[in-house]
Amino acid sequence: MTPSDALSPPTILVLYYSVHGSTLAMARQIARGVEAGGGQALLRTVPRVAPVTEVAAPTIPDDGALYCSLEELAGCDGLALGSPTRFGNMAAPLKHFLDGSSGLWLEGALAGKPAAVFTSTGSLHGGQETTLLSMMLPLLHHGMLIVGLPYTETALHRTAHGGTPYGASHHAGLDHAALSADEATLCRAQGRRLASVALRLRSGSTP
Repeated sequence: MTPSDALSPPTILVLYYSVHGSTLAMARQIARGVEAGGGQALLRTVPRVAPVTEVAAPTIPDDGALYCSLEELAGCDGLALGSPTRFGNMAAPLKHFLDGSSGLWLEGALAGKPAAVFTSTGSLHGGQETTLLSMMLPLLHHGMLIVGLPYTETALHRTAHGGTPYGASHHAGLDHAALSADEATLCRAQGRRLASVALRLRSGSTP
């Protein structure tokens, strides 16, 4: 690490997949928390997976963040990974992107870096915790350090919507409701904590 690296804010990749905008809204709140915690947020998404493999998405999406590259994943100092739930699991486009990261796994490019996960569901008990846990699995295989949300975040005690110690969550409902105040608070707290851990790891202190 060069002196300039030590002075620059850690880059936290906020990588998400979103269809109706709820996971994107969470990603933006997490990015705010990253910036408040002294990090630099890099907001990125992944393209949909086409049922016919010859169909390719445009290289630049019509709206939202740019598509993530493996180089950006390798170069980040920390990762926040977000997906809507699909039958208690992450959405296929996000898993497809991670499945293509075996080269980084062989290099150990992500080992020792902090990571956090977040999700949005259409129903209150629609698999939030199983989705969050499933998203941790490839990150653990990469050797990343999972950063959760401790109960010192008081919003975890009072939220009547989303929010778990495994990561930020959101109950969007069938009408794709906006984030509640507590859900947004926990998203920002997760971003701040991720940036803080990345800073401490860079300095060599204990997270």
